[in-house]
Amino acid sequence: MKKDYKSGFIAIIGRPNVGKSTLLNQIVGQKIAIMSDKAQTTRNRIQGVYTDDQAQLIFIDTPGIHKPKHALGDFMLKTAYSALKGIDAVLFVVNATEKMGPGDRLIMERLKGSQVPVYLLINKIDLIQPDDILAIIESYRQVFEFDHVFPISALQGNNVPDLLNDLKTRMPLGPQYYPANQVMDHPEYFLVAEFIREKILLLTHEEIPHSVAVQMESMQRNEDGKIEVQASIVVERSSQKGIIIGAQGSMIKKIKQLARRDIETLLGDKIKLELWVKVQKNWRDRVGQLNDFGYQDQNY
Repeated sequence: MKKDYKSGFIAIIGRPNVGKSTLLNQIVGQKIAIMSDKAQTTRNRIQGVYTDDQAQLIFIDTPGIHKPKHALGDFMLKTAYSALKGIDAVLFVVNATEKMGPGDRLIMERLKGSQVPVYLLINKIDLIQPDDILAIIESYRQVFEFDHVFPISALQGNNVPDLLNDLKTRMPLGPQYYPANQVMDHPEYFLVAEFIREKILLLTHEEIPHSVAVQMESMQRNEDGKIEVQASIVVERSSQKGIIIGAQGSMIKKIKQLARRDIETLLGDKIKLELWVKVQKNWRDRVGQLNDFGYQDQNY
C-alpha cells in the first residue's frame, strides 16, 4: 500500500426518494442497496466501499429524513442522523426535479456547524434542462454555504467520477479498512432479505410497502449442492397477507421469480427460494420485534 494512501467515511443524506441508494450502487459498481419509487425504501444504515490504488472511501447510505409516525420511523431517523458522527465528509443529495422542501431545510439546519466538508449533490440532472441547474444551486446556497457542489445523475453516472476524484483529495491519510474486493459491510443474507423486500415494494401499493418486513429463516447449501433460501414476509394485518399471497398464490409467485434473479446474481449460483407470509400486528411499534428484524439501535 502507498505511504500516501487515503481513506475516509462519507455520509449520504437527504430526503426520501432523492436517489441516495442509486448513487451508492453507481459508486460501488453493483447493486448493494435496494431501490424503488416508494418513500423510505432504505431502513438500515448501509455502508458501500469504493477502493482503488489511491484511496478507500466508505459511503454510508441512510434512510430518507422524514417525520416519524411509529417506532420504525424513529429508528430510521436515528439511523440517518447517527451517520453524521465520526465522518470525513457529507453528501447532501437533493432532487433537481423538485423544489426545496421543509425536509431539505431541516437537514441543512442540522448540518450547520459541521466540522467536515459538506457537498451539495443536485441529482437527476438528466431530467431537467441544463440552463435550470444554476438557479437550483443558488436557491440552496442561499440557505447553506456548501463547500462543494456537484450536479449529477446517479442513475446514468454523470459527474460521479469527478465527485469521487474530488472526495479522494479531501480524505485524510489512512489504512484500507476492507479488502479491495469487498463492496459492502453487511453479510449476504441481509442483502437477500432486502432483495425480497424490494420486489414487494415494486409489486404492491398503498400501505403494503411500509407494513412489510422480511425475516431470513435460513440460507444453506443442500445435499444436491443447491442453495436453499427460506424467508418470512411479515405484515401487520390479515388483509395484507392476502394481498401478498394473491389469487391462487399469483403475487407471491411473482415476488419469488423477481427476487430469485437478483439473489442468484449476488450469490453466483442457482437457488431454491421458499417464502412464507406471517401476520404480526403493529410490528412497527414493537421494539422487540424491530430488534428481531434487524432494526436495532447501535452506538455507531
